[in-house]
Amino acid sequence: MLQKGGNFLLEALNAADVFTPEDISDEHRMIAGTVADFALNELAPRVEELEHQPAGLMRELLVKAGELGLLSADVPEEYGGSDLGKLASIIITENIVAGGSFALGHGAHTGIGSLPIVLFGNEEQKKRYLPGLASGDLIAAYALTEPNAGSDALSARTKAVLSADGKHYILNGEKMFITNAGFADVFITYAKVDGDKFTAFIVDRNTPGFSLGAEENKMGIKGSSTRSLIFEDAKVPVENVLGEIGRGHVIAFNILNIGRLKLGAGCSGSAKMAIGLAAKYALQRQQFNLPIAKFGLIRQKLARMITEAYAAESVIYRLAGMIEESMEDKATGAEIAAAIEEYAIECSIAKVFGSEVLDYIVDELVQIHGGYGYIQEYPAERLYRDSRINRIFEGTNEINRLIIPATLVRRAMKGQLALLPAAKALAGEVLNLRAAAPEEDGRPLAEERTMLAMAKKLFLLVGGQAVEKYMDKLAREEEIIGILADLAIQIYAMESAVLRALKAWEAGPAGAQMKLDLARAFVFDHYPQLEKWAKEAICFLFDGDMLRTQLSIVKRLCKHQPADLIGLRRQIAARLLEAEKYVV
Repeated sequence: MLQKGGNFLLEALNAADVFTPEDISDEHRMIAGTVADFALNELAPRVEELEHQPAGLMRELLVKAGELGLLSADVPEEYGGSDLGKLASIIITENIVAGGSFALGHGAHTGIGSLPIVLFGNEEQKKRYLPGLASGDLIAAYALTEPNAGSDALSARTKAVLSADGKHYILNGEKMFITNAGFADVFITYAKVDGDKFTAFIVDRNTPGFSLGAEENKMGIKGSSTRSLIFEDAKVPVENVLGEIGRGHVIAFNILNIGRLKLGAGCSGSAKMAIGLAAKYALQRQQFNLPIAKFGLIRQKLARMITEAYAAESVIYRLAGMIEESMEDKATGAEIAAAIEEYAIECSIAKVFGSEVLDYIVDELVQIHGGYGYIQEYPAERLYRDSRINRIFEGTNEINRLIIPATLVRRAMKGQLALLPAAKALAGEVLNLRAAAPEEDGRPLAEERTMLAMAKKLFLLVGGQAVEKYMDKLAREEEIIGILADLAIQIYAMESAVLRALKAWEAGPAGAQMKLDLARAFVFDHYPQLEKWAKEAICFLFDGDMLRTQLSIVKRLCKHQPADLIGLRRQIAARLLEAEKYVV
């Protein structure tokens, strides 16, 4: 059963209906193996060289990737692609990360650079550009950000005016922080026609009046090209308008949604790679005549790292499966846009959660390495620097946190999501609300499933009270919006982790123990934070007797018996260290 976007807050989903990494096909496993081999043999040996941006190297590697079919997964077969689908695309993204900055060049090309033409181009545009983009003969870039328009993309100042002969749009303005700019052939660019109609254009590198700024000196991802684009009476043919005049936002925002999912996948792959490095180093590094892997605090770190990575991976594949299914048989731009937009909330969750999990994991990777983690000769140092940009890419995490509740409320107001009736029904029983006793049904994780159900009630409680108090002015109360977003993110992550473990248990209990332990550890580790956030919001929303009443309800909803997390993490760490890599 395909769940509608945002509905995870209102209804329980059967484990059988959730897509997990264990559900990938043999073909997908073969693709993963091909990508992993390419990353290990062709990319990893040249990571350090790539950091210095030698002329032509990134493009050379992208062409090699194209020869293996690693640029064409999203491109239909009739235009020279392999049309492998979103799952294959996610698998490629997750496994290409061993190439360091190459992953960024690859992602910018295959994702936000090529997808606008794949999904929204007309027939002539697809025939002209997609075969080259699929093979690597053409390299793409995506140009949305401007000096004064970052997260607020619609405030762009780049303008487009139709020429007197009606054959060109004359573009003037500047884009900045554009990945692949130094060597790309095709730029998906946005400008306002006549100063107000936000529109997408396909800009060729040889366009008269188009030029590039200098390379930016960046904190991380140093091997990627990042430059500004300068338009000075640039003459773009009218046939290079992408989609409809004034409808560029439909392309921009939906491409960003897919970009957020892919970014989350890249973070998941990097997190798993970092865990392997941490485990191997902990086993090799000796202090006090013992490998540091023998020390309890190091084992606790390793266990928490893999627990977070397991949840992030579960989120990514659950969402990828839903998007894959929702886009089946979609042909027109409007249908495709609607299918992607349906999961805008979950895409923002994947981006925020994945990027913050990776930041946590690489920070602990450096810590486990000690002083060596600060030295450039060790990969921990580069992974730490490279990770930081992910919380800024594809809309900052703060902007994505605003998007999640805003989208939920907008859909609720339109009657597309039964959020308000659910909150109203909850308010009617508010004085009797309390945590339910776990229902023993013969399946594992009974307590965790009950806690998850209470977490959803907690979201409805806080969200319902916030909407009732502020109504259409709620958007101004960003701190409350942020809390609601954090609650939704953690609920989705907990549910994804639990459902994946349950599905594995239903397929065969003997092989599911690690997933069950990871799901249990994740839920019990994060659940107390939900109560803290809820109390913080309630203390802002109420005072006096009403405050005391609401706080008591929150306390009752969040009541649970703590788990032995120390013992659980010891078991998790032991399995990780035995495998010396991410293993679930």
